[in-house]
Amino acid sequence: MTTAAVRATGKPGIAAQERRFRISFLLPALTVSLALVAFPIVYTLYMSTTAWSGTALNPPRFTGFENFAALVEPGSRFLGAAGRTVLFTAVTVVVEVAVGYVVALALRKPFRGDGIVRTIALIPVVLTPVAVAMAWMLILDSGIGLAPRILELVGISGHQFLSDPSAALGWLMVIDVWQWTPMMVLILLAGLTALPEEPFEAAEVDGASPLQRFFHITVPLMLPVMFSAIMLRLVDSLKTFDIIYATTKGGPGFATETLNTYAFVQAFEYTNFGSSASVVVGFILIVVAITASLAIVQNRAEAILR
Repeated sequence: MTTAAVRATGKPGIAAQERRFRISFLLPALTVSLALVAFPIVYTLYMSTTAWSGTALNPPRFTGFENFAALVEPGSRFLGAAGRTVLFTAVTVVVEVAVGYVVALALRKPFRGDGIVRTIALIPVVLTPVAVAMAWMLILDSGIGLAPRILELVGISGHQFLSDPSAALGWLMVIDVWQWTPMMVLILLAGLTALPEEPFEAAEVDGASPLQRFFHITVPLMLPVMFSAIMLRLVDSLKTFDIIYATTKGGPGFATETLNTYAFVQAFEYTNFGSSASVVVGFILIVVAITASLAIVQNRAEAILR
């Protein structure tokens, strides 16, 4: 019975019973979902205030905020890893979205063989990150790799690629861009395909140039899709672990160590689970701050373009 019918018959109790009936079906799933989300968060917060080596002989010892104080000490590994994480994310997301948008514009209009091109372009996305890392390690290997041979042909030799502390992080960015730019192409191409043709036709009749149509029609209409793609890739790039660990394990030295690899090393190599948990908590706060800032920028940009 609808709400209008209930009002007409004067039986408000039936509507309340229906609401309770619906809630009774949803409550078990909601309870399990909240428990699965809440327990890891609460347990991580607890572990971040302790010192524990992961053995039953030495139970967790409460240390308060000592772990967090160690994280923010000048020159700490956490601050360095946080800076590299933000740098890696910023560069890869900007390049992937920019290149992906250009490629999506090029693929928007049908052409002969466009299906084959799109299929080939999506191959890097379906590959596992570890397989991608192994393949690129062979390409960049200073002894047998293809990249050193190509550089030798143009007179450049001795480049170490992933073994060079000053270049390793940049090459990891190249690997990430190679693998995930096709996903941005797919998302942005779907957005471009869904755009209505009427505004473009009207602007062309009014004499608007292609550049004017791009900035005054395409960009405002694509803004929600752009920010959705950026947010999706931003969160995914922030938690990149497998490619980095499979290729450099955070090295040479700490040159490619991010918050993900730092937390992993603290827990499973140094068996310092309390410190690792504090790194995870700090990482979560950084992710929340970045995503909230991006949401604010999106709201302001949409307000300006309205």
